[in-house]
Amino acid sequence: MHAMKVLDAGGLEIALVSHNRRLAGVLTDGDLRRALIDGLSFDSPVAKAMQTHFTWVPPEMDRAVVLDIMKARGFKQIPIVGSDMELLGLHTMDDLLGTKPRENAALILCGGFGTRLHPITATIPKPMIHVAGRPILERIVLHLVGSGFRKIYLATHYLSEMIESHFGDGAKFGCSIEYLKEATPMGTGGSLGLLPSGITAPLLVMNGDLVTHFDAARMIDHHTEAGNLVTVGYSTHIHEVPFGVLDLQKGRVCGWQEKPRVSFPISAGIYVVDPSIPARVRARGATPITWVVESCLSAGEPVGVFPVGEDWVDVGRHEELKKARGVS
Repeated sequence: MHAMKVLDAGGLEIALVSHNRRLAGVLTDGDLRRALIDGLSFDSPVAKAMQTHFTWVPPEMDRAVVLDIMKARGFKQIPIVGSDMELLGLHTMDDLLGTKPRENAALILCGGFGTRLHPITATIPKPMIHVAGRPILERIVLHLVGSGFRKIYLATHYLSEMIESHFGDGAKFGCSIEYLKEATPMGTGGSLGLLPSGITAPLLVMNGDLVTHFDAARMIDHHTEAGNLVTVGYSTHIHEVPFGVLDLQKGRVCGWQEKPRVSFPISAGIYVVDPSIPARVRARGATPITWVVESCLSAGEPVGVFPVGEDWVDVGRHEELKKARGVS
């Protein structure tokens, strides 16, 4: 059977059968084994062994949704099909999860009470609020896994059992997840002190309520190339003054600006820190992340920045949640 040679040569445990570029069927290693057990010979046509009813996805489908389908169905591969069943490609689990695992770990801060989002957060931790059909935290985890991160720490406190129940050990999301449980709230930097010793590579730290597609891998690389001890991810906040602004000098109007716009670089709640930083925090207990930055600045140690881009929403208030959900 020629199909056996195709399966062996491809190394993907699947062969796609097409006719005039239209996908007619799929054949997996399991299909071939079952066909031989049922008595088909090696000379039998592939049509007798292949599946003609199969799962496929369109090219525009979001990667996270494709991952969900593959995890739910236990697939390692899934065909990409266009209009009129045109074969366009093949998603594989390795491709979707990132082909080059990084040695860096990520710490996601998930312990806050989310008081500004009450009453929603009365029964659900803020990182588990759904945006576009999935929890914010799940979007972050899948994004990081797709960027090559395989070790993720979740710092939890408020309703932590809901987060642990959803993510487990991380295996179904393509990574290893370990929980840093805060007995009492430790601030935005205190959970760094809960990390195990032995971390030797720069660590990504970010808030668990961000909807963003920043380039996490490039931020880590930039941090290393720049020789920073801390790198702060930043976005740009634009404020429009809703009035005409006057330039006054000696009781006279010397200028007029109608509704001027001013912009400020702001912390995006995303950081890369040197592996020596957790030891500094460990003896302090509750610590804001600003202390980490300010202590480095006071010591003359390099603190750099990295632009996370405009695709960034901090879901801290109802207005931002509506924006993230695309609700006006």
